[in-house]
Amino acid sequence: MTRQRTGRPHPEDRGLAAVERVRGVRETDSRIGLQQVLAERATAVAGLARLEAQLSAAPVPAASSPAELVASRTALLHVGTRIREARADVATAEVVAEEARARWAADKARLAAVEHLLDKRSGGRRTEAARRAAREADDLAAQAWARRERGGH
Repeated sequence: MTRQRTGRPHPEDRGLAAVERVRGVRETDSRIGLQQVLAERATAVAGLARLEAQLSAAPVPAASSPAELVASRTALLHVGTRIREARADVATAEVVAEEARARWAADKARLAAVEHLLDKRSGGRRTEAARRAAREADDLAAQAWARRERGGH
């Protein structure tokens, strides 16, 4: 998930911050798409389960008239056809879900790479600022020492 940066980006990072925003939107969109596809797949799986339960619960008449047997067979054939269609829908939903998952993973990785680069740049600037501060402190300490040495002789 993308994290929100506070304040304005460093002037050197404005372009990369824009890329981060775009990547963040893409990651969010693909995550929402994946959630929707997974919900649709769950609906298809539940529909298939209902049809299979309907088929297994279908009564098998012991003695019926020929018309009743034909009607029962026709109804069972219809359920069988719907089950085959539902299985195809579930298989399609599985493929779509895998594609959506792969798309989201790629978008997430791209966003993480940009975030990592921004963090690395920010860390480098902090390190450089700390080095400058340490150099300035060393210079001030050396100047103070030199004054003491001159003043003491």
